[in-house]
Amino acid sequence: MLVDSHCHLDRLDLKAHGGSLDAALAAARGRGVGLFLCIGVSADNAAAVRRLAASYRDVYCSVGVHPLDLEPGREPVLDWLLGELGDPRVVAIGETGLDYHYQPEAASLQQAGFRLHLEAARQTGKPVIVHTREARADTLAMLREADLPQAGVLHCFTEDWAMAEAALDMGYYISLSGIVTFRNAEALREVARRVPADRLLVETDAPYLAPVPHRGKSNLPEYVRDVAEFLAGLRGVSIEALAEQTTANFHRLFPLAVPPRI
Repeated sequence: MLVDSHCHLDRLDLKAHGGSLDAALAAARGRGVGLFLCIGVSADNAAAVRRLAASYRDVYCSVGVHPLDLEPGREPVLDWLLGELGDPRVVAIGETGLDYHYQPEAASLQQAGFRLHLEAARQTGKPVIVHTREARADTLAMLREADLPQAGVLHCFTEDWAMAEAALDMGYYISLSGIVTFRNAEALREVARRVPADRLLVETDAPYLAPVPHRGKSNLPEYVRDVAEFLAGLRGVSIEALAEQTTANFHRLFPLAVPPRI
């Protein structure tokens, strides 16, 4: 069984499945995907991801505010976040983090938002899902400062081995998406070869970043199989071994995401 450890089910382009999320999930299950983690990105979509998680036995969710969704004057408050995290189908916090690529001028706002999510992680013990782009030093510094007792994951990882190693040393996991299949991603492939087997996750980040051979299309959870097959070849292991390992890793990191009984 594979797990799509990071997807946005409320944002999928469902034309390939006749507009049906049920059909899209069934197609993923048909390719061996047994669990989906639907990611929260804003206060506005928190209800949507929780509703999806309540509707499917094999869907869980996270709640948080993406750094690019933060708005001055509408910052999330800790009480709201802790309230959302009380839902048993909410197994993680985020996605949160720092993204200076698009909004370098919002660094202070993003850092405040990230710090709030890290505090929620401290209080609840739920793992944090970290988005980081062009904010390497600050991301690592804030994770060190938080010094959380439980691990989290750097999702859709695109940085170099030095950052991966620093995160791994703090207990974090590394999740790889379809970007690792892109022609110009050799540096990322080197990271993918070196991540310890027991710290690796796979994801789609659907509907974004579809892997080769689907690049240019809207991404779907079923394509996590393509990411996993590529990584298995890259690491010199069978797809069965990689699926078993990454699924075990997922459940170690997200213990509240209990596999559905067949």
